[in-house]
Amino acid sequence: MNAETDAAARYFSSIAAALSGLEVFLRDDRSPLYRHDIVASVVAEYIARLEKSFSCWRNRLGFQESFRISRAESGFPVFQNVLELENDRKQAEARLATIPQANELRQEMADFILRNKEFPEALQRSMAERLYLEDVESKETFGPFSLAQTIRVSVNSKSGLPYYLVHWASFDGAANLPLVYMATVEDSSDSMVRQLVDKDRRLNGKVKIPLPVDGLLNPELAHRFDDFTERNSAYSLSPITIASNLDKDFDTLHPKQLRRVVLGPFYSAGITENNSVVNEVLERVRKPDNAWLLTWTVQEVFSKGEKSGRRGLFSSSRTTQEFHIDTDDLEATRQGVSAYENHALVPHEAYQALYAAGETQKIFAGYKVHILSNGQVISDV
Repeated sequence: MNAETDAAARYFSSIAAALSGLEVFLRDDRSPLYRHDIVASVVAEYIARLEKSFSCWRNRLGFQESFRISRAESGFPVFQNVLELENDRKQAEARLATIPQANELRQEMADFILRNKEFPEALQRSMAERLYLEDVESKETFGPFSLAQTIRVSVNSKSGLPYYLVHWASFDGAANLPLVYMATVEDSSDSMVRQLVDKDRRLNGKVKIPLPVDGLLNPELAHRFDDFTERNSAYSLSPITIASNLDKDFDTLHPKQLRRVVLGPFYSAGITENNSVVNEVLERVRKPDNAWLLTWTVQEVFSKGEKSGRRGLFSSSRTTQEFHIDTDDLEATRQGVSAYENHALVPHEAYQALYAAGETQKIFAGYKVHILSNGQVISDV
């Protein structure tokens, strides 16, 4: 094993351990993530997709050695790898048709070894490619963009309007960061109000909704909503900008809350270069699988009220949302959010090393720290 393959193996082991630990944290009933189980369950779904992506990328190294990560910034793979994985998924069936079946390849490999007394490297690469393509074809990975799903429908008893909870995700190509979005949106479309709301301003029990529903529940707006989310999911756009654009672009959709979960940066000893202090301390961790640190941020913007529209003879305006920004918090103002939380997940051994170096207060200032130990996550340390 050369230095490059050794580094790749350490990186994949570290990121696998980090994502597995994050999934444990999210699926724990005691998870403090916004004290809201549906947020944790949605994020856990996308973490599972990320785990499948990394599993596929690791297998891909068996026949193709190119793999790059954003070492100095996010610590995640560069966007090109995400695009290649998506492209391979689309072409998997056609490419598999050109590669012999696994049992045929195994027989050829055995025959080659007996005849030539050498290892059949070309056949090994073909086998690795077949296993990779079978994996990519059968698994739902974290793609460049995932279309929205509606996972909850209810009625606001005050306004008498139905509202939806929708989620979608993207892998930002500039920042090389996975992003997960959740939005609560009221719908004042006449057709949806008639169908979904009964005379008591409750959800119409006669309408059967097979949740989750792919796309926005409103079929008249579903395609436009997909186009909107794909155009407005960049990390460079603040949550308030996205929510304001949604409010402006749809006359009958009223965003009441938007959450964005930004996964990363990820730090791995000897691999990433995004924080010299963290990297220096992580280098002292005895077990390489424990020499990592994963951070994420949960951002939220919500409507504090509505500005009523008006109709006039010469001009008119429609109802718009008034989003809350905590202007007393400079960081919230900078991020364009009503509130935010920074989280960090770190193995117990790595936390001990950071603590012994006297760096915990400096590194984790402003973060909620969660320690992974023996398959469990300890929070509020």
